[in-house]
Amino acid sequence: MIRQLIAAEFYKVRRKGFWFLTFLGPFGVVALQMVNYGVRKDYLLQISDDHWRDYLENVSSFTPLALILGIVILTSLLASVEDETNAWKQIMAFPVSKLSVYLAKMSMLLGFLFLSCILLTLWTWGYGVFLQLDGPIPYGLMLQHGFYPFFAALPVLALHLWLTTVSRNQGLPITIGIMGVVFAFMPYALPDWMIWKWPLLQNAWQEPLLNVGLGLIAGAALYLAGMLDFKRRDVK
Repeated sequence: MIRQLIAAEFYKVRRKGFWFLTFLGPFGVVALQMVNYGVRKDYLLQISDDHWRDYLENVSSFTPLALILGIVILTSLLASVEDETNAWKQIMAFPVSKLSVYLAKMSMLLGFLFLSCILLTLWTWGYGVFLQLDGPIPYGLMLQHGFYPFFAALPVLALHLWLTTVSRNQGLPITIGIMGVVFAFMPYALPDWMIWKWPLLQNAWQEPLLNVGLGLIAGAALYLAGMLDFKRRDVK
């Protein structure tokens, strides 16, 4: 049943811009570095002792913003699809549990974001090869920059899914989403405990895996809280 629900979720959003945004986000992040290196490649390579590491850090500086903005847009679009089609009551007319419906929506969003991370990693690698950067390609570091922010951003995703599914008025999720995007513009100014800083992978201990672990734990906790809250509420 879960598989059918997930397939139904993907079918509902097939023409709503989800796939376009999934491709646009990672392409935009790498495109910024195309402009950056296209304009001042010689300078950037001259001031760097490790071309690949600095290139990956330049790409990753925009990843948290793109990730959080993508989460806000995708969850808002998901809510708009449900409201436009009155899909909530249609789904609940079938013999399925609310927990399964909530899991299907979370799984769909995770799928889109994970695909974006795959594309970001591939396009980062491709443009780095095109630049003919010196030294061996740090595949491990590239995978970290491509996927660690995804796991660290899970609390933001779980929070927005919760808000958009239980709110009768989408003003609150949109307001919090705007605040989150503003926070993503200035992550260095945020304290380590704020979930919008975690995708940056920076903390007082300089340990990116700490952000990943916190993201997984807090993301699971917020997902469970949202799922249980959704279960006890009336369908919109």
